[in-house]
Amino acid sequence: MKTKYMPAGNNESVREAVRKGYARIAQAGGSCCGPSRSCCGPDSARGVARAVGYSDDELATLPEGANMGLSCGNPTALAALRSGEVVLDLGSGGGFDVFLAAQKVGAAGRAIGVDMTPEMLSKARGNITAFRKRTGLDNVEFRLGEIEHLPVADAGVDAIISNCVINLSPDKPQVWREMARVLKPGGRVAVSDLALLKPLPPGVLESVTALVGCIAGAVLVDETRAMAQAAGFVNIDLVNKAGYVENMADWNDPLYHGVKEQLPAGAKMSDYVTSLYVTARR
Repeated sequence: MKTKYMPAGNNESVREAVRKGYARIAQAGGSCCGPSRSCCGPDSARGVARAVGYSDDELATLPEGANMGLSCGNPTALAALRSGEVVLDLGSGGGFDVFLAAQKVGAAGRAIGVDMTPEMLSKARGNITAFRKRTGLDNVEFRLGEIEHLPVADAGVDAIISNCVINLSPDKPQVWREMARVLKPGGRVAVSDLALLKPLPPGVLESVTALVGCIAGAVLVDETRAMAQAAGFVNIDLVNKAGYVENMADWNDPLYHGVKEQLPAGAKMSDYVTSLYVTARR
């Protein structure tokens, strides 16, 4: 099933645009909207994390720079991780959710991050030493790879998390198939992502900035359910968290204001886009 929101036969150019955009973020700091620490949230990356459900206690355990303000939800909370489990994070960036997940699964478990951007991978790996010193845990690793072709063995993980990343893929059905492949029988998925309530105007879809900002690549909520079902997942639950997008109107977010200019008069971004929590079992 091909999403109609990406140019047909143009997967590699989409992937390269995303890779370059996130390389700039890793090198300059900041969030998906640009180098400013505040462009995607209320004053800081910490403010973004708080707004989408992370506690101050969780944030206090992170190495400096792991939280880059790239979240649109808290998948580690959705996953209900347990001691001894192996958890995989798709599009792990600076390691934010991997470091949190590693604490939940403990010394007997393992947290693995996969990212296709070498600059992000370098940033995440550079945070491991600080994480070890802060927590006493040595249970994280980061692998270079695309989420459409995961560098993970079949049936090798108990849980998969992902935070505002699957929307960036030009082949989302393949991502769901890969998740099904690497999960153990009965394993689970917990994803926070941006999704569409109705199709976006053409001007937004053509914007590389909106793509890297996780909006132009989003698909309809019902398409997400269909892709998960086609990959063999069951007990699929989708919950809209519209408040995240509504709050963007009050943030110093150039992406939000740029997209708003492309919408019909009187329309709001939250009429089109929602933060979506997805849970499912293999």
